[in-house]
Amino acid sequence: MATCRGMDVSSYQGIQDWAALRKSGLVFAFAKATEGRRTVDPKYATHIKGILAAGLVGGSYHFAWPNQDPKAEAAHYIATVRPYAKAGYTHWLDLERYSDGRNYAGRNNAEIRAWAATWINAVKVAFPGQRVGIYTSGDDIAAGRVPADVPLWYPAYPWGEAPYSRAEAAPQPRPSGRAPIIWQFTSTPVDRSIAYLSEADFRAWAGGTAPHNEEPDMQPTDQIAVPDWVKAAWPKDKGLADGKMQVQTALASGYAHSRKAAEQTTAILAQLGAQAATIDKLVNALGAGGGLTAAEIKAAAEAGAEAALAKLGEALQP
Repeated sequence: MATCRGMDVSSYQGIQDWAALRKSGLVFAFAKATEGRRTVDPKYATHIKGILAAGLVGGSYHFAWPNQDPKAEAAHYIATVRPYAKAGYTHWLDLERYSDGRNYAGRNNAEIRAWAATWINAVKVAFPGQRVGIYTSGDDIAAGRVPADVPLWYPAYPWGEAPYSRAEAAPQPRPSGRAPIIWQFTSTPVDRSIAYLSEADFRAWAGGTAPHNEEPDMQPTDQIAVPDWVKAAWPKDKGLADGKMQVQTALASGYAHSRKAAEQTTAILAQLGAQAATIDKLVNALGAGGGLTAAEIKAAAEAGAEAALAKLGEALQP
């Protein structure tokens, strides 16, 4: 799976040589901007100016206090980042519990999830066409505190300090079955992450032009079971050629657009497989005195298959 490299910083990190980091292969970098209703990270402006000047994909994050007003926190973040949030900028809600729980106090899981959705929607309205995602833990995801349809930046440190190459060689984590677009795999000596897109695709994603643009849980096509009869039939059988080519093209594009589309793909391909088997059985039954010709039976079955393929083609549109 293609990946690209990134990191994030806050006031705890010193001034970075972003140009050198870019030359070393870094593609994206995010800086803490705000926390709560009033706090601004004192190094945000310095960090983000350096990130953008180096030509990295830039972004910023806001540390959430879900027991405060989400609209007030969103307004605070929006005002702080607006001077820097040009095309291709990304925004992240840092949803994580303080060790003493003070920022979650008095809120249940459903209320925290609703809070996060309100903040994210407010930032989307303020920056149309820009990506707004969430940085959060496996515990928060498992507890149901995270909205489903947002890009996920997931922190998990299985090795402590580790080079990018180790994360790139490891399987993509899937907390509670979700596939993050970014994995923060170490915080030593700095927070390092990889994104599960090539540099070109990540830049396109950040710019809002990638085809898989609104679904965070992208599923590689090698995880979709395609029956052997479909693979064998693609180069022939002209009656279904156009519909099957739609499916082939969508699968070959690299990703099904979402887990939902992948599930639809598998279900409809199974339906087509059953229809193909039925065709064979009916044709064979003609020898026992059926009332239709083989051509008539096949035409009727193909009509149903065409309808299924049309439905699949619509489901796979971006």
